[in-house]
Amino acid sequence: MIKLGVLGSTNGTDLQPILDEIANGDLKAKVSVVISNNQNAYILKRAEKNNIPSFFISHKNKTREEFDNKLTKLFSEHRVELILLIGFMRVLSSKFCLNWKDKILNVHPSLLPKYAGGMDTSVHEEVIKNKDKETGCTIHLVTEELDSGPILIQKKCSVSRFDNAKTLKEKVQKLEGLAFLEAIRLFN
Repeated sequence: MIKLGVLGSTNGTDLQPILDEIANGDLKAKVSVVISNNQNAYILKRAEKNNIPSFFISHKNKTREEFDNKLTKLFSEHRVELILLIGFMRVLSSKFCLNWKDKILNVHPSLLPKYAGGMDTSVHEEVIKNKDKETGCTIHLVTEELDSGPILIQKKCSVSRFDNAKTLKEKVQKLEGLAFLEAIRLFN
C-alpha cells in the first residue's frame, strides 16, 4: 500500500475519486496527510471529513525554501512515498523537487506541452480562444522546470463550439481524477 501526501490550494475536487477508490478497496493506497497553503481551502475540510491529518502552512513571510522545508518535514513525519499536487497554486523550490525526485505528481489542465505554465481557467480560456478541437489533462512527474517533467497519463475530451471556460473546466476535471488514479497505480 502506497502512502500518499497531498498538496492543494483549492477545493481538492480530484482528491475525491482517489478517496472513493481507496474506500471501496479498488486502490491500494492511503492518503497520509493533506497540506494547504490556503487556510480556507475546501481540500482541508475534505481531508477532515475523511479523518486524514491536515495542515495549513502559510507561505507568506517565508522564502520558498523555508516553506518547502516545512512541507518536507510533514511529509517525512507521515512517511509519504508519493506526493500529489491537486490544485496547488505555488511553484516548488528546486531543492524540494530534487529531494522528492520521481515522487511528485502534478495534474495540469491541458494536453502538455500545450499551455505549459498556465493555471486553472486561464488555460481553458486559451483553448477556447485558439479554437482547439480537443483538450484534456496531463499527469506528469514534477521536475525543477515548470510543467516539463515526464508525462505519465493524458486524458482527452472534445471541445464543442458551445463550450466556455467554465464548461471546459468541468469536462477536464472529470478526467483529472481518473488520470490521477491511473498514475497512482503505476507506483503500486
